[in-house]
Amino acid sequence: MTTTGAPLLSAQGLQVTFPGRHGAPVARAVDGVDLDILAGEIVALVGESGCGKTTLARSLLGLVTPSAGRVSFAGRPLEYSSRALKAYRRRVQLVLQDPTGSLNPRHTVYDAVAEGLRIHGGTRDERAAVAEALTHAGLRPAERFFLRYPHELSGGQRQRVVIAGALVLEPELLVADEPVASLDASVRGEILALLLRLRAELGLSALVVTHDLGLAWNIADRVAVMYLGRIVETGEVEQVLTAPRHPYTRALLSVLPEAPGEPVVLAGEPPDPSRIPAGCRFHARCQVLADGSAERAGVADRCRGQDLEVLGGAGGRQVACHWAHARITA
Repeated sequence: MTTTGAPLLSAQGLQVTFPGRHGAPVARAVDGVDLDILAGEIVALVGESGCGKTTLARSLLGLVTPSAGRVSFAGRPLEYSSRALKAYRRRVQLVLQDPTGSLNPRHTVYDAVAEGLRIHGGTRDERAAVAEALTHAGLRPAERFFLRYPHELSGGQRQRVVIAGALVLEPELLVADEPVASLDASVRGEILALLLRLRAELGLSALVVTHDLGLAWNIADRVAVMYLGRIVETGEVEQVLTAPRHPYTRALLSVLPEAPGEPVVLAGEPPDPSRIPAGCRFHARCQVLADGSAERAGVADRCRGQDLEVLGGAGGRQVACHWAHARITA
């Protein structure tokens, strides 16, 4: 899907830090991120566990206050007063990965979906709004589910109830954090198809947070690959996933079942965000530095000692990698 115009949601120079305990260094969980999401666009935010993607998503929702930078929605900077955040969260809704944990086992489906309306108020007829949200989420006829409890539903149905609870407020953007991670493989495709249908029917935008590049391929217009608090590669999903430029993106793609060749085994674990290394933050685990490719390209010293600029958020194909830049300009 091609989208144009000003961003619906924008992060500019976003940083989120957490104080270390007992005098330990500050952890830079999000360390300078620019990211735009256009109206009607689905963006996948991809990376290993611990790379900062969930913290970034929470800061975009206003659940975490940035240490620096700003978040804008529809061209207006996000304000952090209780009243402003309440109004913002009508327009931007979170969908969590674990529907069982998201739903109160003592609440019926009706009460679970109606909760947002009761918190935020409004003039809509509650019963009609709940029925409409459940219908959009693929639970039909909606009235059949009103008096059911979460334990009476399948995992896929519970996730649809969670999505309906977000839709009942008529948001413009969904932030879905690993929305199918807890579901069986047979159900994942149904939920992804639902998100695509909601975009088509309601014009919803979405940020989908995932560790799975295969999921990004199936649902996203653009992909942003995150490592150690920064986005290291971004672009249209087909460009990035068919011709990845960053060694980290290549490594993530290599472990997909359909990927050709042997998987790339990354050395060690991601560094501690309180001890981000000098130079490219991926260099200690980088296969092209280890196999001599960066040396042959004349950039090995830069990889180890020269930081890379923060990628812009306005779209287009971008990569934060000395070796990739050398190959592009050669």
